[in-house]
Amino acid sequence: MKRRVTSFIAAGFFGLMLPLTTEAQAADALPKPTGVPLLEVSGDIKVKNGVRGAVFDLQMLRDLAEHEYVTTTIWTEGVQTFTGVPLAVLLDRLDVEDGTLMAKAINDYAIEIPVADIDPNAPMVAYMMNGKEMSRRDKGPLWIVFPYDSDAKYRAEIAYARSIWQLDRIAVVQ
Repeated sequence: MKRRVTSFIAAGFFGLMLPLTTEAQAADALPKPTGVPLLEVSGDIKVKNGVRGAVFDLQMLRDLAEHEYVTTTIWTEGVQTFTGVPLAVLLDRLDVEDGTLMAKAINDYAIEIPVADIDPNAPMVAYMMNGKEMSRRDKGPLWIVFPYDSDAKYRAEIAYARSIWQLDRIAVVQ
């Protein structure tokens, strides 16, 4: 009889805890994309929505935190307005705190960005330029951009090399 009471109490306790755990997991859960997948993030990430990692469509990126830069670039003419999500916000959503990002483009061009080099608002994963979604022909659909005109450190070769366009995947490695 003592064993059943203990089992009943334990079952009751864990039964009460289960909804709390499920709610906490639901709060951190990343929804699955409903639109065309644009970005896959894999590797050492804690929040996932798929077997290999996290997949984002445009709306999911927009829902994270929309940010804007008005700047010139060495690849375009005149002042451009970029809209996107700060890379730091994306990484925070995936619970990434350290490591190196191995970012790759559709054509397999690849760059590395140490997480420690990422500022709270720079760079960003831009999904719009001048109020329009970017096509592959226009360096889209995603482009890592910096606010080049705001600081000399963003007009350096390292920032230019990390400004990968046609971005479609990121692997987080330690």
